[in-house]
Amino acid sequence: MQLLTEPMQSHLAQDVTTLATCWEVRRRDGFELYFTDHDQDIAVAGKIYKSSSGVVPSAVTSQTGLAVDNLEFEGMLDDEAITRHDLLAGLYDHAELRIFMVDYLAPDAGSLHIKNGWLGQVSLRDGQFVVEVRGISSAFQQTIGEVYTPTCRAMLGDTRCKKSLTAYTHTGTVGAVDGRFALVDNTRGEAAGYFSYGTLTITSGANAGISVEITDFRDGRFTLMLPLPYTAEVGDSYQAVAGCDKRIQTCISRFGNAVNFRGEPHLPGNDKILETSATRSTVS
Repeated sequence: MQLLTEPMQSHLAQDVTTLATCWEVRRRDGFELYFTDHDQDIAVAGKIYKSSSGVVPSAVTSQTGLAVDNLEFEGMLDDEAITRHDLLAGLYDHAELRIFMVDYLAPDAGSLHIKNGWLGQVSLRDGQFVVEVRGISSAFQQTIGEVYTPTCRAMLGDTRCKKSLTAYTHTGTVGAVDGRFALVDNTRGEAAGYFSYGTLTITSGANAGISVEITDFRDGRFTLMLPLPYTAEVGDSYQAVAGCDKRIQTCISRFGNAVNFRGEPHLPGNDKILETSATRSTVS
C-alpha cells in the first residue's frame, strides 16, 4: 500500500490536477539523469528534472501475480543527455529506473509512486532509441542453474576457465578502415580465426573505451559483431583478446586448458537419446 502525504491526497481528490511525471535513471557507474514530461524543468528534493519533449514513455501496465510488467521509452538521441555513443557502449544496460508523479505547482508537497525497475534491451533506429523497462517480476523468468551442453559454459578468462589472458591479449594500430563494422591491421600475423569470438577494444580516438565482439578474423581484418559508434581512423590504437568458440578442440589446441573445460563434449545428441531398436542404425 502506498502512503501519500496529505497535500498529495487532497490534490488527487480534486476534479482537475496539475500532475507531471518524473523519471530518474541511475547507471551502474553512479551517473544519474532526471527527466519530466512537463513543459518546464521541475525541481524536486533539490534535483532538477529536465523537460524533455523528445522522450516519450508508453502507458505503464502493472500485472498481478508474476506476469512481467510492460513499459517502454522512446526518444530522440540528445547529445546533452542520452547519447548514441553511451548507448552502444552499454553504459545504460541494467540502469535503475524510478518513475513517480508530482504536482508541478508544488513539487515538494509529496509524490505518487508509479514504478521501479531496470532498463533492459535498448534498440536504435532512425536516430531514435527505444528501451524496455523490466520490473522486479522479470527476474522470475531468468534461467536458474545450468544445463548440460557439449560446448563450454565458462567465459574465457573467468574464475571457472582460470586461464590467464595476458599471453592472449594483443595491441596494435588500425591500418585501414572498412566502414564501422571492420578494421584492418596488416601487421598481424595470427592465424585465421584466432581472434574470432574474442573482444576488440578501441583505446584511442573517438571510440576510445568501446569494446565490441569480433565475429571473424583473417588476414589482419577484424569483422565486428556491432558497428562502432563512430568510424575509426587510421592510426587509432586497439587491444584485441583471442577468441574461444567453446569447443573442446579449441580449448586443447589453442589454450591447453582442457582440465578446466566446463562442458560435456561427448554428450550424445537428441537422435542418440531418442534412438530405439527400430531406428538404431547398424554397421556391417
